[in-house]
Amino acid sequence: MAAELAVDVNVVSDGWGTSVSAVSPPPVPFRRPLSVVIGAKERAFLLWGRSRGVELISGSTTDLRDVVLAAVAWGEGRSLSELHDLFPFLSSDERARAHERGPAAVVDLQWRLLREQAAGEPGFPEFGLLVEAAYAEPRLRRLSAFSSHWTLGFSASTGHSSKAEVAIVPACNGRPYRVREFPHDGGVIGETETADEAVALATAHLPVGLGPAVAGPDDAL
Repeated sequence: MAAELAVDVNVVSDGWGTSVSAVSPPPVPFRRPLSVVIGAKERAFLLWGRSRGVELISGSTTDLRDVVLAAVAWGEGRSLSELHDLFPFLSSDERARAHERGPAAVVDLQWRLLREQAAGEPGFPEFGLLVEAAYAEPRLRRLSAFSSHWTLGFSASTGHSSKAEVAIVPACNGRPYRVREFPHDGGVIGETETADEAVALATAHLPVGLGPAVAGPDDAL
């Protein structure tokens, strides 16, 4: 199909399916080749594009021409909105669009979603107090923040492969706030009675000069 369309692409089989990329180096750093999986029971090509450990765009089509042309457009560095205009079956969510704009946009979105999540949990006020206390601390507010099983993690980079610098577990069922080295393992740094104290302890544990958050590592490494 690439020969028929007179375009040059690399097609590589891997453990998950196939990756397709333009032969020329992509103008957008860290974009991985477009991944393609072929439907097993009916004609379908499932596509997704990743960069720095984040899925930026995905969709499916029955037209093999679209697969080749989308791979070329992705490799040419077309924006997410341009890709959707060219191939309406491809779409991106709010997180992907934030990642395209840069780390500061991702950090802003993550904090907004965390605060919305906390506001939607009136039955767990300790979590809301923790989110607001962390948001009020400038050194934490400029980091990439996320929650996992109600534990807040703070990373110096965005992306799914980024490691947390420190984490805070909200008070629950009589247990105090706990500051940890990592969200779900690692030693407990300390326990506090209030969210403000937990945030102060977590902030004191951060390396000097850490932040603001930068783009996450290349998931190919």
